[in-house]
Parts: sequence; structure tokens; C-alpha cells
Amino acid sequence: MSLSASLPVPHALPEDARAEIARAFERLEGTSLAARLSSLVGQPVEALKARLPGAAQAMIDGAVRRALKAAMGAALATDPARNPLPGGATWFHRGMAAATGAAGGAFGLPGTLVELPVSTTLLLRQVAAVAAAQGEDLARPESAAECLKVFALGGRNPGDDAAEAGYFAVRLALAEALKGAVGRGVAGMMLPGFLGAIAARFGGPVAIKLSAQAAPLVGAAAGAAVNIAFLEHFRGIAEAHFAIRRLERAHGPAPVRAAYEAMRATRDARFLG
Repeated sequence: MSLSASLPVPHALPEDARAEIARAFERLEGTSLAARLSSLVGQPVEALKARLPGAAQAMIDGAVRRALKAAMGAALATDPARNPLPGGATWFHRGMAAATGAAGGAFGLPGTLVELPVSTTLLLRQVAAVAAAQGEDLARPESAAECLKVFALGGRNPGDDAAEAGYFAVRLALAEALKGAVGRGVAGMMLPGFLGAIAARFGGPVAIKLSAQAAPLVGAAAGAAVNIAFLEHFRGIAEAHFAIRRLERAHGPAPVRAAYEAMRATRDARFLG
């Protein structure tokens, strides 16, 4: 029996809630970030990965973990809802992302590795702003964890095994990794199990980003475009994820999940047919 068949029929959901779930579904199950970046720089994903030196590939996991830790300390230090950024959060983040991406790409791989914590902090800051707008209380450690989860959700590849890469499957896996952090505040977000689970999925898009920015000068232009693409992708994932959570609070988790899984089953049946 399929998962969608075992869930309650989502007949109780109002039409506007189902429409919101459909929009979130399109963002969460749409084109992967790796495919978008590959199209952006005009090279297949495999070719981009081949540009990255072997030693750099081994460094990615550590670099991603350090970037996530730095981002947690900086991005959530103030409440985005109470401390708006100059010129509006969206345009501020776009401008800063373009500037840091260009600066990192101009100096090739070393510059990109230095720039990674900055761009990751900008991403997380924007994710936190989206979370606050959707009713999340950023003072709660659970909300901080949900912000971090966006990095893993945004690293999913729709072509992966649905049993492991589906939106709710990833949420359940991350919740399991987070169990040891209960009661430990934001510091609990730094536990190796949870942070490792985030880094493992976020590392794929980061590897493509590093590849696109690996060549000096050529990487400067690519760096700005790639960082903006990162920003827009993860903002969309954040908006979809926190919309789902808001609907779960309003209507209950079961009917929301059932509606989502029904949409996925319909899409899969259409694809197989």
C-alpha cells in the first residue's frame, strides 16, 4: 500500500489551503538547484563537478559545517521581524549575495571558500525572515532548527529515490537526527548528527557553487549570478516549507500531508503513464 493511500482523505481542507499546498508542492518538487546552476553556467552538472579539484571535494564537508555554524551564530542573533534591513530584506540580500559571490569568485577557489560563511549567513538570514513572516517564533530553538532544515530541503534532487528524498521523508529524517538536541537550546542545533544531516544535503549544491566559481575572473561573474540563484532558490524553499508548517498548525498535520502526498502520487502517475 502506498503512503498516500494510507493517509486520511484530505476532504476537510478548504480550497485556499489546497491551493497553497499546490504552490508549495511546485516549489519543493520542482527543478533541482543543481540543474538550475548547470543551466546558468552552461555546463552539465558532471562537467562542473569535474572542474573541482579532488582536494577541494574533500574539504567541502568541513567547509559547509563551519559555514552553517557561523551562520547560526550571526543570522539568528537578531529577530528579522523586529530589525528590518535597509532597503528591504529581499533587495539587501540580493545585493549582498551578488557582491560576496563576485568577490569570492574573483579569487577562485580560495576566495570562494572564504566567502562561503558570508553567503550562507545571508541565506539563513533570509530564511529566518521568511519564517518570521509565516508566524514562526524565532526565539524558540525549534524554529531555529526549522530554518536550518531549509538548507537540506533545498539540496534535494527530485530525481533521487522518492522514499529517501521526498519532502516529508527528509523532514522525518531530520527530526530523527534532531532528537538528541531536545532541551539543549540553539546549541543543540550544533550536534554532529543534526548538523551532519544538514551538511550532507547542502554540500551537493555547495559543490556546484564552488565549481562554478573555481576559475579566477571567469568565476567573478558566475559567482554573483550563482549566489543570486542560491538566494532565490532557498527563499522559495523557505516560503514553501513554512507555508506547509503554518497550514499544519491551522488544519492539522495529517490532512496537509495527505493533500501533499496525493499531489505527488498524481504527478508520479502522470509521469509513469
